[in-house]
Amino acid sequence: KAINDIEQMVVGPLRKRLTLGYSINLSGQAKDLKVTWDTLKWSFFLSLIIVYLLMCSLFESFTYPFIIMFSVPLAATGGILGVKLANTIEPSIKMDVITMLGFIILTGIVVNSAILIVHQSLQNMRAGQHHQKAIMESVQSRLRPIFMTVTTTVFGMLPVVVSSGAGSELYRGLGSAILGGLILSTAFTIFLVPIVFSLWLTIKEDIQRHFRISTLGKTP
Repeated sequence: KAINDIEQMVVGPLRKRLTLGYSINLSGQAKDLKVTWDTLKWSFFLSLIIVYLLMCSLFESFTYPFIIMFSVPLAATGGILGVKLANTIEPSIKMDVITMLGFIILTGIVVNSAILIVHQSLQNMRAGQHHQKAIMESVQSRLRPIFMTVTTTVFGMLPVVVSSGAGSELYRGLGSAILGGLILSTAFTIFLVPIVFSLWLTIKEDIQRHFRISTLGKTP
């Protein structure tokens, strides 16, 4: 915020009055912060690509991992809300560089619940169940493991947020981002991922049925 204020109120007007051959740039910690921000931004997108490709190799499909990745935007939203709430309670918690690391960590954590649902659904469908029933039973059977995993992670990260020891302020933002993202994504994942997965399988069946009818119609 301070850098933006300086750019708009000081550097911007000065640049308009500079003669040819002169320039003004911010350096020092301001420049280092910009470089770090750009690095973390691309690291976040790189982590998304790596997680997606890893799941593609495990599921041997490009569509199932894409459905699982729907939980990542929810996690990012929950992380922002978590940091905002923590900042309201403790103003020293801000969206700094270490807090951004929490969003990168979230990318690999929040997909676990969706992976459990999709994997169990595929197992049920291979056993002969219709996809809607298979998805419903997978949610019912995996609900307890999901909540057990989320609960242990939340209570494990809680001391990072509420701790008041020396240096604890450095990691409160990171813990707030992970807690907020994990709680919100889990609450919506158990509803959103099954709906999107069921919708995709229904569309896939309709497309296959359409091509099958078209092929039979052309057969003499």
